Amino acid sequence: MDLVKHIEASQVRTDLPEFGSGDNVSVHYKIKEGNKERIQVFQGTVLQRRNSGLDETFTVRKMSSGVGVERIFPLNSPNIDKVVVNRRGKVRRARVFYLRERTGKSARIKEKR
Repeated sequence: MDLVKHIEASQVRTDLPEFGSGDNVSVHYKIKEGNKERIQVFQGTVLQRRNSGLDETFTVRKMSSGVGVERIFPLNSPNIDKVVVNRRGKVRRARVFYLRERTGKSARIKEKR
């Protein structure tokens, strides 16, 4: 079991910044279309980070023309070019699913000082 953890630890990405739920992030994601590759930016609020090690994922939610769009990214995916933390959010829980029911001013998150 220690061997598995050791191999897994050597493959986990360390180039991504520290971020957690409530933070506003921009995820630069590589998209392949045919033989071309481009980078698409998905900007929104992190709802959760789940699991650990190689299978860690994080969920980002944004509002797109009045419709909520959520996307789940594997943290160690080679398709993630970079993650930029725009704002640090001050939340008191690890999963902020209550944002799904809220719109407008009630959906705001205070900034961490």
